[in-house]
Amino acid sequence: MRGTDPAGGTRTTRTPPVPAATVRAVNRLAARWAAALPPAPGNTVFSAAGVWPLLAFLADGATGRARDELAEALGVRADEAAEAGRGLLAALRAIRGSEAALGVWTRRELELRPEWRAGIPDGSLGRFGADPEADARGFDAWAARHTNGLIGGMPVEVLPDTLLLLAVAQGLRTRWIRPFEEVPLATGAGPWAGRELAGLFRRTALLDRVGVAETGAGPLTVLKVLGTDGVDVHLLAGAEGAGRGEVLAAGVEVLSGTRRVVPGGLLPPGEPGPALRVESVRSTDREPQLDVETVAFDVRGTHGLLALPGVFGLSAAADPAGRPLAGIGGDAPLAVQGARHDAVARFHAQGFEAASLTVLAAGGGLPREPYRVRRVTFRAGPALRLPRRAPHLAAGAVGGLGRGAGGVRRAGRGHGPGVRRRRGGHRAAAAPRSPGSGQNWRAQESILPVSALALSVTRSFQVPLAVSEEAFTV
Repeated sequence: MRGTDPAGGTRTTRTPPVPAATVRAVNRLAARWAAALPPAPGNTVFSAAGVWPLLAFLADGATGRARDELAEALGVRADEAAEAGRGLLAALRAIRGSEAALGVWTRRELELRPEWRAGIPDGSLGRFGADPEADARGFDAWAARHTNGLIGGMPVEVLPDTLLLLAVAQGLRTRWIRPFEEVPLATGAGPWAGRELAGLFRRTALLDRVGVAETGAGPLTVLKVLGTDGVDVHLLAGAEGAGRGEVLAAGVEVLSGTRRVVPGGLLPPGEPGPALRVESVRSTDREPQLDVETVAFDVRGTHGLLALPGVFGLSAAADPAGRPLAGIGGDAPLAVQGARHDAVARFHAQGFEAASLTVLAAGGGLPREPYRVRRVTFRAGPALRLPRRAPHLAAGAVGGLGRGAGGVRRAGRGHGPGVRRRRGGHRAAAAPRSPGSGQNWRAQESILPVSALALSVTRSFQVPLAVSEEAFTV
């Protein structure tokens, strides 16, 4: 990989190889996650690479049906999961400008099984419970340190019966080899009519930086923007009418090499792909021209993993009656209480930044409703029976592969699934809620509604980091 040593000379850094099976497994989880996204438009960003290692360590200590479900979600055998998770985190840490870490915290009364504890990387274990305020400060500092400051707090509050916290944090920051020029963009129609947007423009002579692939979701335009340290970012534009889940899945296929991309120099005149036009123009020299006109974006999102238990293999793991995590805590009847994933992605004139934080809380005790009973209801007149738990809805969503993925359409803010806000700013595990939100820019009048995906590629594995549903033209 590209880089410079402290003395200013050029040097090469080598990322630890990630087994092909792990790459396929992370990409598979990303595609499943994308397919499960709500069909309604909205901002979205997520990172499968930020969730996969956490599920891997959880699977290593799961038993029975929980172990089988987690292995199926991961796409690898449960007895191989922890080693694969350690390898993926090591590879992410080795990239310049990248952070990745696992955190494991336990109450003093929880005795971890030696077999499970042996698989946890050195320096990852900690304690909590003696001083809640000090615990909260420590959690927040850990989150900020391992996300390059992009996520400043741990989105969880310890409940009285919480015995175990698992967290995976990652951050990536790269600068463009050739920055964009900041230009104002204005729309003449639509909800942003009359407003000035943060536009970006760049012209190069390298036509192979853009191309078109035929996919199951229709034609997909691919634009590559080179970053420093061997980290590149791809913007993918899908056909009008294609769902964001379809575009994300197609992006995984293209950047995994399973779909052929026709480079810009071989594309026919006209509009051979979404957000793309090829034409002949007058010029003062013989160099071809690749004009890129796009918008800056800053997207934040939140996912409650228990809201999609089938995607993440958490159905049985959240049922305390089955003692699903006996391989972690021995005699303690551990079960997942809440699981949340926060992510952020920023695309701007000078570079790209992204981060994610996945937190899972597990606790002991018997189920709050351990008995199944017969109920007979007699209604003699009009009556309304309210549900015992009404869902909480919030605008926005979150999405991801390798490192992460997402979509931008409407601005909004909300608290994510599996948490509830308390006074003081921290949040506590609770019943799943609908995903949170982010910000977005919408492109100028001439742009057709398209789906665009920004992905970071680091050598052998793909890392989608943000998606914008109406983002750029070339």
